[in-house]
Amino acid sequence: MKQLENQQVARWVLCSWFTWYCCTRTLTNTMETVLTIIALFYYPLEGSKSVDSVKYSSLVALAFIIRPTAVIPWIPLLFRHFWQEQRKLDLILHQFLPVGFATLSWSLMIDRIFFGQWTLVQYNFLKFNVLQNLGTFYGSHPWHWYFSQGFPVVLGTHLPFFIHGCFLAPKRYQILLVTVLWTLLVYSMLSHKEFRFIYPVLPFCMVFCGYSLNHLKTWKKPALSFLFLSNMLLALYTGLVHQRGTLDVMTHIQELCYNNPNNSAASVFVMMPCHSTPLYSHVHYPLPMRFLQCPPDLTGKSQYLDEADTFYQNPLSWLYKEFHNNSTLPTYLLIFNVLEEEISAFLISRNYERTAVFFHTHLPEGRTGSHIYIYERKLKGKLYRR
Repeated sequence: MKQLENQQVARWVLCSWFTWYCCTRTLTNTMETVLTIIALFYYPLEGSKSVDSVKYSSLVALAFIIRPTAVIPWIPLLFRHFWQEQRKLDLILHQFLPVGFATLSWSLMIDRIFFGQWTLVQYNFLKFNVLQNLGTFYGSHPWHWYFSQGFPVVLGTHLPFFIHGCFLAPKRYQILLVTVLWTLLVYSMLSHKEFRFIYPVLPFCMVFCGYSLNHLKTWKKPALSFLFLSNMLLALYTGLVHQRGTLDVMTHIQELCYNNPNNSAASVFVMMPCHSTPLYSHVHYPLPMRFLQCPPDLTGKSQYLDEADTFYQNPLSWLYKEFHNNSTLPTYLLIFNVLEEEISAFLISRNYERTAVFFHTHLPEGRTGSHIYIYERKLKGKLYRR
């Protein structure tokens, strides 16, 4: 923005709270966004002094290889470039095709080495998420979710400034607004929706927010103070408080391992919705750990239930059936507080005692509770060892 406009506009293209929240959730979404930003620097917008079709198309191709959805916001931008380019054949034959061929070949060779066979990962991604629509296994939302909830949440308190900036920005930036709308529409067609999916459009939105703030006169200082405080509070709360229990509990497990190195028989069973906690990435110890599995059905079975769903249908019955032999009982059980009452009979009969409590969230929902409990199996006052 400093190159396209001036320092005054560029200084107000501020980062939002969602960048802090999402930059590690997940890293592929973050890389997709970062590559999009850098590619946009070389994209031939009117007034740009750093146009380089090979560089920007290479970055787009790399983003596509890492995460195929990266191409979605670039479809209108690529079509615009092609439409305005006078030497269209040269653009395709000497720039787009060589870049696409080189990056796809590189991706195929890497996947051939790791999978041991020729695999087109990008097609598998498309098949899983779009053709078979298996992403709905992990949740679904109505078609309007991105417009009614997703996009307003991602923008947060920047939303009114984004709307204001849409009326102020020059016409040459209309393609950025079209890109935002196009991306939201495409993602709205998919049943499974998440906030992080639309993270790559956030930089486009910040351009319009910058124009809005730059044109404010009397209300500029109050607006900047409001944005700074609101985004800092949201970033700090979601980064340091909200849903922190699943990390704290694994740090505690790690401490237990290193404080009791001789307890080689210890094991952990995470009885929470699947993928609630990290495992060895935080523990760094050869401790047997297990969590409830939730693999998607790739066979097309009707009425398919994964292990987690089966467990939550009748937790008490599942536990008695799974651990009918005391020798297979884990040393530590990790549960959300909402499950405690339902399995209390099992915990008492198998000599489990609550030894630690961790705060998780002020907004518990469904199977996710406000706190996480650690139950440790004890026998005659001593730690049970298999």
